[in-house]
Amino acid sequence: MDKESSIQSVHLSIDNLTPPQLTSNSAIFDPQSSIETAASSSNTPTGTRSRQPNRAPEKRLTLFALRLAVLEKAATGLGTLGFIWATVVLLGGFAITIDKTDFWFITIILLIEGTRIFSRSHELEWQHQATWSLADAGVNSFRAVKTQSHVVVRACKAIFRVNSVGKQSSPVRKLKQKERSWVKKKTLSRTWTSSDVPILPYGQWVFLSRNISRLLYWLQLASALACVVLSLIKLILRNYGTIEKGDTDKRNRKSALTIFYALALAEALMFLVEKAYWEWKVIYKKILDRVSTECELGPVGLVSVRRFFYDAYSKCVNGSIFDGLKMDLVSFAMELLDSDSVDEQLIGVRILEKFTKNPSFSEDTLQKIGITITVIERLVEMLNWKDPQEEEIRKSSAQILAKLASKKLNALRVAGIPGAMESISSLLQVHRISSTVSYCGEISRKEVLGDKDDYGYWAFNELGLQILKKLARDHENCGKIGNTKGLLAKIIDFTRVSERQLKDERVTESQILTVKRSLQVVKMLVSTTGNTGRQLREEISEVVFTVSHIRDILRYGDKHPMLQKLGIEILTSLALEVDATERIGGTGGVLKELLIIFFKRTMPEDQNHVRIAAGEALGMLAFESKNNCHRILKLKVLDNLVDGLNHPLLRINSAKILRNLCIYSGPECFQQLRGVINAAPTILMEIMTEENKLQEMMVGLASQVLKYMTSEEASDMFKIARIQEADLAMALVQILKKYPQPQTKIPRIRRYVVELAIWMMKDSRMNIQIFKNLGLEQELEGITETTSEVESFNIFSGAIGLSRYKMSIHSLVETAMNLLTNDLGD
Repeated sequence: MDKESSIQSVHLSIDNLTPPQLTSNSAIFDPQSSIETAASSSNTPTGTRSRQPNRAPEKRLTLFALRLAVLEKAATGLGTLGFIWATVVLLGGFAITIDKTDFWFITIILLIEGTRIFSRSHELEWQHQATWSLADAGVNSFRAVKTQSHVVVRACKAIFRVNSVGKQSSPVRKLKQKERSWVKKKTLSRTWTSSDVPILPYGQWVFLSRNISRLLYWLQLASALACVVLSLIKLILRNYGTIEKGDTDKRNRKSALTIFYALALAEALMFLVEKAYWEWKVIYKKILDRVSTECELGPVGLVSVRRFFYDAYSKCVNGSIFDGLKMDLVSFAMELLDSDSVDEQLIGVRILEKFTKNPSFSEDTLQKIGITITVIERLVEMLNWKDPQEEEIRKSSAQILAKLASKKLNALRVAGIPGAMESISSLLQVHRISSTVSYCGEISRKEVLGDKDDYGYWAFNELGLQILKKLARDHENCGKIGNTKGLLAKIIDFTRVSERQLKDERVTESQILTVKRSLQVVKMLVSTTGNTGRQLREEISEVVFTVSHIRDILRYGDKHPMLQKLGIEILTSLALEVDATERIGGTGGVLKELLIIFFKRTMPEDQNHVRIAAGEALGMLAFESKNNCHRILKLKVLDNLVDGLNHPLLRINSAKILRNLCIYSGPECFQQLRGVINAAPTILMEIMTEENKLQEMMVGLASQVLKYMTSEEASDMFKIARIQEADLAMALVQILKKYPQPQTKIPRIRRYVVELAIWMMKDSRMNIQIFKNLGLEQELEGITETTSEVESFNIFSGAIGLSRYKMSIHSLVETAMNLLTNDLGD
């Protein structure tokens, strides 16, 4: 009978690299629910939202920008009013009559204010421009812009710091080296960096765009201070000239001049208050540093926070003062992803990466990214960027997508983007010496990667496998992974691990992580249900290195039981396909290694799950495979399997293997299997004393083992077990009474009971009368009225039955009823 090609869809926890373990009471033959629980779609605790009172630290910056904008617009309004008053009232109406001193004071103040307003209107633009370059992050700080005296202090510190460079901490040195490397890489660009543009051909240092904002800043301060001094002088002295009696043209001059000087003073003071507030919050209160720290953006976070603040402040000044309040760091970062500037793209992905990893911000951040398809498309596109200058952007994008795929709905959105699987596949790239050598001999990590300092291939490989692992939780995504050209071969390639690496005690878990993740992805793919699962299992089994890589893990991976368990579970799922079953059995040493693990008594108790998994795999490989049954028998493990029936850990799987050997080995192995009758007393005792799964397996095995016995041997067997045939008959009838309906956990127990009852009635006519007296006929009638499809299959994949029995349960019941009826007629 051909095998169907579906198996239970296994869903792994997205935050745990360890797949679920099989217990002693679980089996692949059991029907499992294919309905995914709602809890699997999200791993974020419900209490996450209340863990941090201030879940948006950048709100301090938007409020700060609002207040600055209020002061700025107030100062601008007063300046505009003063300018109108001077031009219309004073210079227009009193230009001839005002005193010469006042005329020049007013003119100078207007020129100063005009200069300040012009400087102010352009300072923000130049300051904003200065934040576009990450290379100048250390130069274009607020401290450099605001306090020129700090330059002298920094210069003095730099002199003393020369002697202590070697004492810098390693993280600091690495950060500086990384920034210098970034600057060096940027020089290869064919476009100008905005902060390095020479405005004039001479005096380039003075006229660099990054220095213009400083010049404008000090020009504003000087203008405001001059305006305060001049206005105060005139308001204190009030020497507006003498007014002769009867001179009506000059009677309002004093009041007009007082109003003008008061407006000029108020506007200048308002501006100075704004600057003082700016200095207080930025330099002394360190609001930018505090927000960067609270957002946990890391050493380069200040660059991102500064750029965000300038954008918010620009919106408040140039538009409504409330426009900046609508900004947040996540939306700001998503906007930067669409920029053509590498610096801006890097700022954007850095913010999103940090926020998606931060438990306080990850939920909201992932939700916002998940509903913005254009952002997901941009992140997927970045996975294809292989330019060394864009390595950090590519890596951050992969990390963001790995987090995004943790939620099922977001995973569907990622996989639904055209070309997404191809982009993820581009992350799985290992530079091997040659395609032939890659599978032959030992290749060191450095030989495989080439110069690993040039590009982080292993980091991208792990991220690619992590994304695929999370996407593979969905059935449709598994199909897309399988349909992506070359992707399955890449995944299987990463399951290869050398004997040296597996046996080396110095190998850390991180060095095995890539192999572990690749095995997890393969396991999830081969566990897919339906036609998609059949196609995936066929394609994966056809890759010539799949089984051999797993065999090496089984043979040398004693120190890595989780790798062994994953490999075994892959074999178990592949065994649902007839061709794959033969490939596995035909690969030298696979069955032998499984049996060694299954019978390995020296294995620690915490690794018993590996032995259980090995038993499950052996049971599946022996199922409906005559060749594999013969291969197992050639290994001379029949006695070990019989002994395994007495071992609490092994008895269920030993019973499965023995039953399959008895059914599928063929008549030519009859004499070789005669040794199984030694297990008969143990089987009978287990039937009488155990319940549930173990009882089901023992009843099923008994109906096959008794076929190898003569009537005399069967009689002796009952005596050895100290059990009467009537007692066994009563136990079987009680089982039918206990389970009047089909059971999902033990769906075959009623079928096995009927099979054993038929053998007993055929073996002895006395048993027919015993079953009649016990009311077997009534119970058989109950079976015909309650039977369901769940009793018609050997194995199950979720709610889907696989490998239908050749003889239906109705036929078995009819045979048993005929035995009872014919005897009655006699």
